[in-house]
Formats: sequence, structure tokens, C-alpha cells
Amino acid sequence: MSIKTKVQKLIRVINKDPYVIKVQRRKKCRIMGGEYGGFGVCLSMVPINGVVYSFGIGEDMSFDIDIKKEKDVALFAFDPTPKSISWYERQNFGEKFSFYPYGISNYDGEEKFYLPLNEEYVSGSVICGEDKNESAVIVEMKSLDSIMKSLNHKKIDVLKMDIEGSEYKVIDDILSKDICFSQLCIEVHSRFFDDGVKKTREMIKKLNDKGYYITYVSDTFEELTFCKFK
Repeated sequence: MSIKTKVQKLIRVINKDPYVIKVQRRKKCRIMGGEYGGFGVCLSMVPINGVVYSFGIGEDMSFDIDIKKEKDVALFAFDPTPKSISWYERQNFGEKFSFYPYGISNYDGEEKFYLPLNEEYVSGSVICGEDKNESAVIVEMKSLDSIMKSLNHKKIDVLKMDIEGSEYKVIDDILSKDICFSQLCIEVHSRFFDDGVKKTREMIKKLNDKGYYITYVSDTFEELTFCKFK
């Protein structure tokens, strides 16, 4: 962390910025991935040949590459964004990863997907913000339980989601169905909503109620890791 970043983070904490999120319980985490695609992971909770689902890869699989290297996990990557699909197809990952050109939602079906106005950016969203093109593409979405059933998985060791504002409805769906996962690495997009801070706090409370507590918070307070505590 640079001195500038440290100072910015400290100022936000001192000023009681509503976006500031704190670690709830301590567990040793290591950063998997780069500066813009990284999350803390408690590697001691990830078994060799464990199952990792990675939703929202954009054009950066540094997280996936790092965790695969550390634990030789079975990694399943998902992204419905046309630019991401095209990027993945140009890579030479071989059989390291399994990629699926659809996204995660709280149901199975199609959704409108708004792409960035800036063509240099990648990530689309089901939310049409001011930085998105109002003309949407139609993409395929599936619920987590449906995906797990199709892939014959009963448990996920690491569930990573960077899904551009859809995380709130998806987490509600996952928790309502008592889907089993050990760790959740999630980017929160409070800034997308007028009541985003409230949405994030409510989501954290719901995860806490199911035994998941924050063990890692990034310097931007947007990338969080939750671990299951018995």
C-alpha cells in the first residue's frame, strides 16, 4: 500500500466515511490477484482440489491464476459480457479453467445488460448507471443452485463475485436456499445506489446471521472476504 493510499484510507476512517467497512474476525488471508482484481483468501480453508467459482472475470484472471497456482483447485469462471467472452477465447489457458459465458442472478433466464460508455472499459451491469450505454444487450443468467446442480457440485470452497451491483439480490437468493460455501470474496457496489450503504450493511448482517464474518477488507473498502465460522 502506497503512503498516499494509507493517508486516504486513514482520512476516511477518521471522518467516519459511511463506506468504511471493518474486519469482524481475524483469519490469516493472502491476496490473490492484482491491484484491481485481487481479494484476500484464507488459504488454510481451501483444500487441494477444492472447488472455486469465479463470477465476473472481465479481462483479468489474476485472482484465478493465483489461487489455482497455490492450491490446484478446480476453478470455474463465469462472465456474460461479450468483451470478456471474446477476451477469454483469445487466451491460451488450455484446461486450467472451465469458462461459461453466462452470469449469476437470482433466477434462470435472460437479462438486459448495459455496457460501459467508455469502450476501453469492460464490465457490464444489469443496472443502467450514468457510465453505461442505455442500449442493452441480452445475456444469459442462472441462479447459483441451478449452476451447481448442472456442474454436480454440492459445496463451493471459494465463491468469488464481482458482479457490478447484482450482489445484493444474488446473496439474498443464495442465503435463502442455504447453499454451502466456505468463503465469499465479493466486491460491493454501494456507490451504484442511493441507498447503497444501507444495502451493504443489510447484506453483511444477513451473512453474519448465517455464520459468515468479514476477515479481509481492501484499501478501497469494496473488496471483502467472508469466512464461515462454526
